[in-house]
Amino acid sequence: MISVKNVSHDFEIGKKGHKTVIPVLQDISFEVKKGEIVTIVGRSGSGKSTLLNLISGYIRPKSGEIWLNGENVTLLNEGKFADFRIGHLGFIFQSFQLIASMTAFQNVELPLVLKGISKPERKQKTEDMLAKVGLLDYQDHYPGELSGGQQQRVSIARALINHPQIILADEPSGSLDSETEEDLLELIKKLNHELGITFLIITHDVKVAQIGDRIIKLKDGKIYEEVLV
Repeated sequence: MISVKNVSHDFEIGKKGHKTVIPVLQDISFEVKKGEIVTIVGRSGSGKSTLLNLISGYIRPKSGEIWLNGENVTLLNEGKFADFRIGHLGFIFQSFQLIASMTAFQNVELPLVLKGISKPERKQKTEDMLAKVGLLDYQDHYPGELSGGQQQRVSIARALINHPQIILADEPSGSLDSETEEDLLELIKKLNHELGITFLIITHDVKVAQIGDRIIKLKDGKIYEEVLV
């Protein structure tokens, strides 16, 4: 489902003629099979977030290729990658990224609205997904009326609503207490088992990393170890 081939990336800082090149990722290669949960673990500054942004298509690698669901997405222009993203990828963020003025139902429903799904079908799909994450009774609540764990469940429901093959998660439990984190990780494992969705999760937390079938360890922009859980 995910194939990263010899990907390197750097950032340039400074003005023209006085630029400094800062290497971030160096010759990264790994694969994630369909239905796997793979975690990428590393300290702040190891290149985790840059790698996730490259896979998401928000930035392009300086060299190498990224294949998602059999397609070389490094060849797609911005518009085509945006279409691909809607149809194939779901995202879970540390800060939830919910729209404060929308209810839980409306936040989860939004990707279906953008996709042009009819209102009756949107209602059914949204209610079904909220039920899967245990929040059907909270569908009319606004994010500010929900706990952190409940907000993250809304975020997960929104990520899943278009039935993507791949979920990319950026520190999904980083804003949660330890008990709520445990509940969230159990939910991810449950959804992975029931729906067969592939998860790629980046984290600095060793406990979160253990949720994966495999752990890829990143340090100073390089993979230095890969561990089966």
